[in-house]
Amino acid sequence: MRGTAPLRTRLLKDTQDWDAVTDDALKAMRDRGNRAASSRIARLITGAPDRHAHIEQTAIDLPGHRLPLRVHRPKNANGPLPLILSFHGGGFIAGTAAQNDWLNSHLAARCPAIVVAVDYRLSPEHPLPAPIEDGYDTLVHLTDDAPTWGIDPSAVAVMGESAGGMIAALLALRARKDGPALHAQVLNYPSTDWTDTLTDYPSMAKNADNPTLSLSRLRASRRLSLPSTLDARTISPLKFDNLADLPPTLVITADLDPLADHGHLYADRLRADGTDARSTCYPKATHTFLSTPGLVPAARPARREILTFLRGHLTPDPLA
Repeated sequence: MRGTAPLRTRLLKDTQDWDAVTDDALKAMRDRGNRAASSRIARLITGAPDRHAHIEQTAIDLPGHRLPLRVHRPKNANGPLPLILSFHGGGFIAGTAAQNDWLNSHLAARCPAIVVAVDYRLSPEHPLPAPIEDGYDTLVHLTDDAPTWGIDPSAVAVMGESAGGMIAALLALRARKDGPALHAQVLNYPSTDWTDTLTDYPSMAKNADNPTLSLSRLRASRRLSLPSTLDARTISPLKFDNLADLPPTLVITADLDPLADHGHLYADRLRADGTDARSTCYPKATHTFLSTPGLVPAARPARREILTFLRGHLTPDPLA
């Protein structure tokens, strides 16, 4: 590994035998993880929500199912407000919107904006592309019904971490052609290659002993979420031929993350194709660090950078 991870991240060390995990074991593990992420004691790791934001659990009706959403609203701001659509990480097999309350509530209160975190469907029950469809359908639903939600449809951004970053990037690529218009995207240590070259990057070997993401978990996530009938290139943003005409992009990466090169290379490709993209790699930061601010100090400056970026593109100074 290129550096030493913060000592406290050892609390998150993954000891699961992912090569042998069954569907039933995965579901039970996910349920336990989601309950733990929503507990009060977990806030010591995941961070306390911003007290200037209100968090509401709700749901919307999409074709064939009802989708849970976690909505973060500023307590002292009048609408309509920008929309930030947020996607958690978890390799498409785990994770919950609640794990991002620290970041999402802060952005809601300080941007200010309405931040909607999507509890998209997960594998093995709902393999890809179901999570991506949930993301796009939610984006269309919210922008089509903007007055009800208090949303300004002319100020919309997508944001995601890890697998959620992949969803956000794919939504931007689809919205480029089909709408609705997006004005920014924030990709936090995203996965951008879900093909069989997923782990064929230098950062994978350099950070293989990262305590927060094992290579065996990455491979298991792909195996459990990707059906044999789906061409992985169609859901891997890094494999797309054309990355032009996308919204201004901020890519956050972690120096000690196996997925670091996924983000670095995607930012390079965006710039090469003419998209306004900037990237920042945080030292002494591990995968998931924006979801574990209680363990990784780099989460705070990264959050400030995200806030500044989104403010600049969603709430620009009219006198500037």
